[in-house]
Amino acid sequence: MCDDLISIQQRIQYNFQQVKLLRAALTHSSWANEAEGEREDNERLEFLGDAVLDLAVSDEAYRRFPEAPEGNLTRLRSGLVKEKSLAAMARELGLDELLRLGRGEEAQGGRDRSSLLADALEAVFGAVFLDGGYRAAAGVIGRVLTGRWPEGVELPGAKDPKSRLQERTQKRFGGRPVYVLLSSFGPEHEKVFDVRVTLPDGRTVDASGTSLKKAEQAAAALALGCLEDE
Repeated sequence: MCDDLISIQQRIQYNFQQVKLLRAALTHSSWANEAEGEREDNERLEFLGDAVLDLAVSDEAYRRFPEAPEGNLTRLRSGLVKEKSLAAMARELGLDELLRLGRGEEAQGGRDRSSLLADALEAVFGAVFLDGGYRAAAGVIGRVLTGRWPEGVELPGAKDPKSRLQERTQKRFGGRPVYVLLSSFGPEHEKVFDVRVTLPDGRTVDASGTSLKKAEQAAAALALGCLEDE
């Protein structure tokens, strides 16, 4: 178990001062009930970690998507912290192999149960919070969630810059903006696209992006800035 505790700390890039907290986070109640002298399981840590996770994800979502309305931020958070998502992250970290389960729970396939794995991951977050405070826990959560955030502000129901620019120009000028690809350059895996958007009044705004879609969104955002400055 000692080597396993070292490996999980390496994976989450956090070294515990109180390793017993991490051990408890990986201890299911079925193990504690069966093991002689073992009293602590991960249920209380899971309760705490769930709250820390919600706060950390809410904080990051608020900062990442300053124009997204509350409803969209709530849906985004729900998608990231739902049981299925947390269980997948737990498996990626190898928590399914490190959990201490009682014989009965093990025999019933508890090691593959999503609810159990999600709880264990939240318990780990709670353990980090108790050991190192909120900043440490938020750092671990951020690393675990790397690659799982959506790009831009294109959350379900949220209006992206292109949509908002079209609404603004339609209302103000009675016409739509026109996007033109000016050029693209660089190797396929690092290509950059230059785009120009022309407003109905003839003004133009240029922008670049690592995809045509991103370049158009960037141009639309700049154009919106021009209109708002007036």
